[in-house]
Amino acid sequence: MSDHAPDKFDLCVMGCGPGGFAGAMRAVDMGRHVCMVEADEIGGAGVMWGALASKTMWELAKDYDVAAKIDRGYRASDLTVHYPSVLSTVIAAVEEKQQQMLSQLETLSPRRWQGPGSVTFKQGRASFVDPNTVAILQADGSREEIHADFVLIATGSRPRAFANIETDQRRILDSDGVLNLEAFPARLMIIGAGVIGCEYAAIFSNFGQTRVYLVDHADRVIPYEDEDISDFVSTNLEKNGVKILHSAALKDIRRHTDHLDVILDFTDGRASVVKVDAVLVSIGRVPNTDGLNLEAAGIAPNNKGFLETDANCRVGGNIYASGDVTQHPALVNLAEMESRYAVKHMFGEPQWPMSYRNMSTVMFFKPAVAAVGLNEKTCRKKKIPYRVGYYSNALLSRAIAMRSTNGFVKIIVSDDADPKILGMRAAGPQVSNTIMSIALLMDQDKGIRDMLKSVHPHPTMSEGIQDCLRLLLDKSIYKPSAFPDLIHIRAWHPDKGFHRGSHREG
Repeated sequence: MSDHAPDKFDLCVMGCGPGGFAGAMRAVDMGRHVCMVEADEIGGAGVMWGALASKTMWELAKDYDVAAKIDRGYRASDLTVHYPSVLSTVIAAVEEKQQQMLSQLETLSPRRWQGPGSVTFKQGRASFVDPNTVAILQADGSREEIHADFVLIATGSRPRAFANIETDQRRILDSDGVLNLEAFPARLMIIGAGVIGCEYAAIFSNFGQTRVYLVDHADRVIPYEDEDISDFVSTNLEKNGVKILHSAALKDIRRHTDHLDVILDFTDGRASVVKVDAVLVSIGRVPNTDGLNLEAAGIAPNNKGFLETDANCRVGGNIYASGDVTQHPALVNLAEMESRYAVKHMFGEPQWPMSYRNMSTVMFFKPAVAAVGLNEKTCRKKKIPYRVGYYSNALLSRAIAMRSTNGFVKIIVSDDADPKILGMRAAGPQVSNTIMSIALLMDQDKGIRDMLKSVHPHPTMSEGIQDCLRLLLDKSIYKPSAFPDLIHIRAWHPDKGFHRGSHREG
């Protein structure tokens, strides 16, 4: 693809994941010539091993779970699931996105693209020679060097290894190795109850072929969220057949021909041995900065291995970084935003300040949970007075029609005369779409009265947001007095603690 490529580039992008790809395309928009270098699979963890692959598997598992239900007036006879066929569908989804990315890279290559700017794609492992020179080591051992005015490091991250436990990606695997399984394991233990661990617990339990154990080193899953959110997630996983082992830590794994013995230590001093067929280690991710020869560029990671960037995503001089190699959350949308912002800054395009304040996220459990803004824990830590309204999906006509009422909307607002939304958590169908409406309004710094000027369509899941906002003004259609288990409101103040608060109006 590099025929007729320029000898010197405006930008070299290390890593062709979603972040690096987005940054390269933004540079092409600005008429710049880009060299993009990828050492492994195009799309990186955001496509091949992470977001797209796992969410495709989650969708298939959710569909299977719905098809297996017998409380909706129909029953699927002889319903079966074949793991290799599931994997084929996941791989088809991954390859579809990879082909889209490759097709665009080919279209914008110097030998085809007649417009301003271009992208030259090179397969190989990039490392610095100096701040403006990048060496590319290819699989056949050949080596070349390219020169660029700027470098964007977007090399992503990889699963964190467990000390003294060898990951063979067959029976003991991490999220990169899930696609190596040849069949549904009869018994699967997941080490780590963060987002990825809980997502895979939901996936494998939804398929109904696997006994899932989830090891949580703390006393609750998703510990950084509010207790009610954490309890909601764990309760639903347990209802789905997942056995959660709280306050436990992996001590060792003993390999046998036909099974694995997992030794767990608990904080109360006892130990337990659990017999399983496979172990999925999900204890976080580490940045891919090793092998980049950063010292040759005059930069270095911090003591945790991350690259520290300033408000403009710059590491130093002409070198920028985005996505998982920085200390910000490992999210595809964040990597794309940072990459685009970095490119605009390096080439001097006017822009507004980048804000991480209202980044919305979706956690694909059963059901899915979405989040934006502050939670109650953070408000109390920052001593921000707040009021919070809870509105169950059980009161929503759309959820009732879908026969899927397990979920809620929880909105946190400032406790003042003109309440503004500080954060929202929601669970249930379509939360990935409804959360964005609140994120947009939060960005506009609108009060909740302004938000209620718009009328939501009926019947929709977003009506839960509408009536929850009304609840916070004591104007909801359904009342807490009638449904105390489905609707409630509370307030907190740093001087008063939790207390009753009201904003009654006519």
